[in-house]
Amino acid sequence: GTLPHFMEEPDDAYIIKSNPIVLRCKAMPAMQIFFKCNGEWVHQNEHVSEESMDETTGLKVREVFINVTRQQVEDFHGPEDYWCQCVAWSHLGTSKSRKASVRIAYLRKNFEQDPQGKEVPIEGMIVLHCRPPEGVPAAEVEWLKNEEPIDSNLDENIDTRADHNLIIRQARLSDSGNYTCMAANIVAKRRSMSATVVVYVNGGWSSWTEWSNCNARCGRGWQKRSRTCTNPAPLNGGAFCEGMSVQKITCTSLCPVDGNWEVWSEWSVCSPECEHLRVRECIAPPPRNGGKYCEGLSQESENCTEGLLLLTWYPLFLLSDIETASDIALYSGLGAAVIAVAVLVVAVTLYRRSQSEYGVDVIDSSALTGGFQTFNFKTVRQGNSLLLNSSMQPDLTVSRTYSGPICLQDPMDKELMTESSLFNPLSDIKVKVQSSFMVSLGVTERAEYHGKAHSGTFPHGNNRAFGTIQARNKATYIQNLSSISTTSELKTTAVFGHLGGRLVVPNTGVSLLIPHGAIPEESSWEIYLAITQKESSLQPEGTDVLLGPEVTCGPSDLSVSTPFALTIPHCAEVNSEHWNIHLKKRTQQGKWEEVMSVEEETTSCYCLLDPYACHILLNSFGTYALIGEPISDCAVRQLKVAVFGCLSCNSLDYNLRVYCMDNTPCAFQEVVSDEKLQGGQLLEEPKLLHFKGNTFSLQISVLDIPPFLWRIKPFTACQEVPFSRVWCSSQKPLHCAFSLERYTPATTQLSCKICVRQVKGHEQILQIQTSILEVNFLAKCFDSFNFPAQMGPKAFKIPYSIRQRICATFDTPNAKGKDWQMLAQKNSINRNLSYFATQSSPSAVILDLWEARHQHDGDLDSLACALEEIGRTHSKISDVTETEIEEPDFNYSRQNGL
Repeated sequence: GTLPHFMEEPDDAYIIKSNPIVLRCKAMPAMQIFFKCNGEWVHQNEHVSEESMDETTGLKVREVFINVTRQQVEDFHGPEDYWCQCVAWSHLGTSKSRKASVRIAYLRKNFEQDPQGKEVPIEGMIVLHCRPPEGVPAAEVEWLKNEEPIDSNLDENIDTRADHNLIIRQARLSDSGNYTCMAANIVAKRRSMSATVVVYVNGGWSSWTEWSNCNARCGRGWQKRSRTCTNPAPLNGGAFCEGMSVQKITCTSLCPVDGNWEVWSEWSVCSPECEHLRVRECIAPPPRNGGKYCEGLSQESENCTEGLLLLTWYPLFLLSDIETASDIALYSGLGAAVIAVAVLVVAVTLYRRSQSEYGVDVIDSSALTGGFQTFNFKTVRQGNSLLLNSSMQPDLTVSRTYSGPICLQDPMDKELMTESSLFNPLSDIKVKVQSSFMVSLGVTERAEYHGKAHSGTFPHGNNRAFGTIQARNKATYIQNLSSISTTSELKTTAVFGHLGGRLVVPNTGVSLLIPHGAIPEESSWEIYLAITQKESSLQPEGTDVLLGPEVTCGPSDLSVSTPFALTIPHCAEVNSEHWNIHLKKRTQQGKWEEVMSVEEETTSCYCLLDPYACHILLNSFGTYALIGEPISDCAVRQLKVAVFGCLSCNSLDYNLRVYCMDNTPCAFQEVVSDEKLQGGQLLEEPKLLHFKGNTFSLQISVLDIPPFLWRIKPFTACQEVPFSRVWCSSQKPLHCAFSLERYTPATTQLSCKICVRQVKGHEQILQIQTSILEVNFLAKCFDSFNFPAQMGPKAFKIPYSIRQRICATFDTPNAKGKDWQMLAQKNSINRNLSYFATQSSPSAVILDLWEARHQHDGDLDSLACALEEIGRTHSKISDVTETEIEEPDFNYSRQNGL
């Protein structure tokens, strides 16, 4: 009794690919249901009907299905989409359902607008536009960051609701990344091109430090203050700070004025105690600005009657008794003095006889008088040969401390000892004896490094008695020793071109790296590298220390287009809290000026301080040196301790020489070269001594000498060197000598200990176990032979093609910060990055610094691992490496263990 009521009407549908869709219609009560599509009735055979009874009302329920294919939709051409509608009949009439449209679903491949990469400053706004491809139904858009979906509901700073665009209101560093627009409907998903967003931070200066103290202690000087580009530090390609990181201003320090006494006042009136006074004040001038106060007494007193007033108190009859008593006291004192002198003479005579077998007396009366005494030579007993004792070999610098016996045979030998050439070939020997039997020798010149021993070298270590040399031959022998040539430099030279190369002073740790392209094309330059061995013209002030050799590279009038790398070894234990290390350069006028402090931020040059060497990037040639300024008493100067030995001219004597030198290869080579000329042998592997700047002296002693096989002269087993002579010395090595004597020629083995220690500091003990007849030419003291010069690709560890790839990759800023700054950080280059930012290729300069630091190991694996850690694919470098295997340059590198 009612019209049909539709319980289910057909819905809009989309045909996906070639799959037909099913439209359904359900009505109650309904006698018949038919579909009408595009105004035409669908054939009854295409309907599928199902009839049921509603349990509640008892009315008939009819449900009808039809299929619509892709072909039917494509064949329809009308003003509107393909549509279908249900018509249901009952006893009272008909009812029509809603029209359901049927469309073919699709999604185009190309986006109408891809998002574009951006570089924005921190806290700036980021807007990424995205217009998805055309499709039916319309595609929905989703944003991905580094392949992870973005949920704007979880981050209020991000909005993705405005026309499919991505809006980041305030950019943060964490917002840097790769953004992708993802479009999807029921047919397919489409990805846009990735847009790289880089949120960068421009560098900002920190606050200025306080002005430093005036560097001049007296007169005109300068003071400086500094700031760093760390507030904030530039990140992700942000701009470096503009302006200078260091400011200097002139200053004037008031010079100290020492005080001086004014003239004495007149004597005062004579007091009842028969004394009068006079005074003076320290006001001519008074001490100012830290000057010293006057030395001496400010008042004097003396008897004003010359004793006459006191004599008037004695009665006249007592004056004769006083004179008699005075005579008795006078004669008694003279007698006691005569007896004391006689006893002293007898004691000295007995002592000289007991010590006559050593061939020399060292008379030290400091225990009695506290002063210095000369030492006397005397003739040894008949039958002893002349001993040219190597313990008398002085150190090769001025004012070093030695002790030990000196043996002469006859007056002619004494005359021979006055010839400076005998000391191979030292000159101007001054000898004095301090307390504790210490002999201080000063020399003004020394023999320098030679590539081979000369024929005039004295044959140390043999058993020939030097006393057999005839008098007429001694002058000739001395002349031969004097004729040994000396040199003031270790120098190597080579010609370099556009391909660059490496220049090395063998066995010294000093090298020069000329990068590829530093020299113009079609040009060739002759470049030299030298180490000054003579006394350095750089004289450090106060407690400052020359930490390494004085190195010269040149010619000085040449300039390179890219920085070259100069490597200088040093002996400081690197710690910025204890040392302030400066690089200085000698001007054409011979004066030294400071280039930079190692910790200073500058764009003119760069210093990288490794534990044992300093690598310097420079643009101009010249003479350079490293100076260390100790900041605290904990500053450590590393000394290498080595012990050499050889037989003396007397076959029963054996000489030990203990050297304390800077822990640099060039300092050790000097010692080895000198010992090679003297016939010495290295008795024990050198050890490292940490010498602190705490003003305590150095003690060197010989211990555990076999008592029945060897003996050492009394009071010479321990020697002490003042702190100033160790700390403030120049490059020349310090050494102390000890002379041991065998009881019989049958003793050929020597075992003892050498203890080298700083008072209240570090100690090293060297165990000596050697055969004194063994010949050792110190071959093991030299490093393996290395080429002084290498030109072209063979001089570099990184093949040129790989180097180009690395530079091309890292010189370009990257979204994740994987640029040259990250390359520098992975190579332990964490400061003064502004220097690299000023270079045309920062990555190339970083790799040049890597080449300088790894000239011996060439550890390419560590570089590859660093690149992997940065996130670069190692496969690129591996592929390039494989292509390079056939190239001769890379073969050369692999043959060298790379």
